[in-house]
Amino acid sequence: MWRPAEILSDGAHRLAEPVGRVVAKTRVPPNFLTILGFLFNVGVAWMISRGPDLFPIAGFLIIVAGIFDLLDGAVARHTNKATRFGALLDSTLDRLSEAVLLFGLLWYFVWQQDTSLEVILIFAIIVGSLLISYVRARAEGLGLDAEVGIMRRTVRILTLSIGLMLSPFGPLLLVALWGLAILTNLTAVHRLIYVWYKARKGPPH
Repeated sequence: MWRPAEILSDGAHRLAEPVGRVVAKTRVPPNFLTILGFLFNVGVAWMISRGPDLFPIAGFLIIVAGIFDLLDGAVARHTNKATRFGALLDSTLDRLSEAVLLFGLLWYFVWQQDTSLEVILIFAIIVGSLLISYVRARAEGLGLDAEVGIMRRTVRILTLSIGLMLSPFGPLLLVALWGLAILTNLTAVHRLIYVWYKARKGPPH
């Protein structure tokens, strides 16, 4: 079955491998790259909160920040420093980075007039993103797979980034928010139904 989200994510990680091999020679700790990427996203979130003039550059910098997310894992593999805690730290800061970026956008719209729709959409995106991660984590804790659906984190971040970069050319950020709000929650429901279907085949162990 053709899964564009999976292809995009796997392709990005393959591209990061040769760069990670080079960075590994500098002996930079993988966890340092993870934390640096999170702090970079905090700075980008602040830029987003400042308003539309900075939206395009912030959208571009979100992609730059994503490089850190790809490199930490690649560096860990090439230096044989991959650890369970490192994987946990990476996943935790990935989710926190996404929340921080959305909060930056929420902060801007909360203080504007006639932006109730945008605020509601961002709230829906946050809820959908949390549910996507939670359903997968809970399912895996029960011994079931739940890595399905179009709105993986890579796709969510890329959609937000493109929406911000194209915001000067019309209501394209609003279109991106609508898409994210609907598809994140549909993905969460998709994962829940998928797990229900899998669980019917036998009790989790």
